[in-house]
Amino acid sequence: MKYYSLQLKKYILLLGDIVILYASLYLTLLVRYGDSNIASQWPEHIGPFTAIFVLWLIIFYISNLYDLTIAINNAKFYTHTALALLFSFLFGSAFFYLIPNLNIAPRRNLLIDIVITAVLFLLWRQIYNKTLKSYLPKNKIVIIGYNEKTKELIKYFNDNPHLGLKISFVLFKGEIYEKGLYEVKHYKDIANIKKHLFEHKISSVVLTDDAQTSNEIRSNLFDCLHLGINFTSLPNFYEKITGKIPVESINQMWFLENLQEGGKSWFDQFKRVYDIIVAFFIFIITLPFWPIIAIIIKIESRGAIFYQQKRAGKNNKPINLIKFRTMREEGNTGRPTVPNDARITKFGYFLRNTRVDEIPQVLNILMGDMSLIGPRPERPELAGKLQEQIPFYNERTLVKPGISGWDQVCGEYHSPTTEDTVKKLQYDLYYIKNRSLFLDLVIMLKTVRTVLLGREASGS
Repeated sequence: MKYYSLQLKKYILLLGDIVILYASLYLTLLVRYGDSNIASQWPEHIGPFTAIFVLWLIIFYISNLYDLTIAINNAKFYTHTALALLFSFLFGSAFFYLIPNLNIAPRRNLLIDIVITAVLFLLWRQIYNKTLKSYLPKNKIVIIGYNEKTKELIKYFNDNPHLGLKISFVLFKGEIYEKGLYEVKHYKDIANIKKHLFEHKISSVVLTDDAQTSNEIRSNLFDCLHLGINFTSLPNFYEKITGKIPVESINQMWFLENLQEGGKSWFDQFKRVYDIIVAFFIFIITLPFWPIIAIIIKIESRGAIFYQQKRAGKNNKPINLIKFRTMREEGNTGRPTVPNDARITKFGYFLRNTRVDEIPQVLNILMGDMSLIGPRPERPELAGKLQEQIPFYNERTLVKPGISGWDQVCGEYHSPTTEDTVKKLQYDLYYIKNRSLFLDLVIMLKTVRTVLLGREASGS
């Protein structure tokens, strides 16, 4: 895309953080040993601290400090930063204790370093965000056509001005108008679109379905190719910006053109191998805790230790999902979970918030019914009803369901309502289209963060 890449901004953040980490180490040695001894101390510290810095960058990543919608100077950012720095210090301390033969005095140095890092990190992010908001030029976008996703994008850019994306105007039919959001144009002006794009210095034009079916629009936009503007469809643009697929804006051809399932067969086979390895490893290291969890479940409420339920697997094949029971069985009608559900036990809330209740699903993985990463499996009876209400809902079963997924790590709580189910489907389709080893690794790391910090109970 011709507008300033959001990925580039993330890379700048990452590069800045790396500089901060090594600058903090330098200042730490300066404080501890004085200017005359830095040259002798640097070689001894650079290796161990580089290993720690790699770990810290991973912690920063799974703490969403490279999410540009969070990496702004607000309370949420400071909370994420504080937790990331705390875990960084704890893991750094553990690293030095595991390697006690180092010829340095690392623990005091580590404490000084984390304090200096915190100060420089927050200062760096303040400067970065101020630069983004005030000085970097905006990437001007035009959307041709109007629908709900157009309106959603406008609100998204207005709420996140530091992203550097601005919708200059929207061309549409009719008298739809949102005061203050954009300049109103009409298709009757389409003959002058070339002039509008040039005068507004537009970098990208986004086309809705209505715009793509108009011969007049296509012809006039074709004459603008020499302007060096990027032209893209609304589904592709929306996907790159939000990490979701706009279900309302796609059709059957989108699936035929974008999923390319034949080219994913090698990845699916490789994924099965690491699914087995990781699931077996999780099973072995967690097995000693299963009896303890079982005893607490039995003490708190009567009923089975494990909760088993039929769910829709790949290609809607029924599977028997296994979880630690988190609800009371007395009077439980089996309806979907709601926030603050009275059926959930106190220990059940802990199991859900930490996702420990999902651990028995490693047995589903070893049996080949599930994967580590994928869309969460739905009840067959609910899936049938949702398919009637939501376009392409059934297509989320093109891959094996997972213990965790793209939807689960994107920070939104989704209720069982149809509206929220559409949102979940948008994340699921994004994963199905873009699934890769890297994306699976990202989801795994973010799932680890959820386990460590907890989550709101979901209806899965």
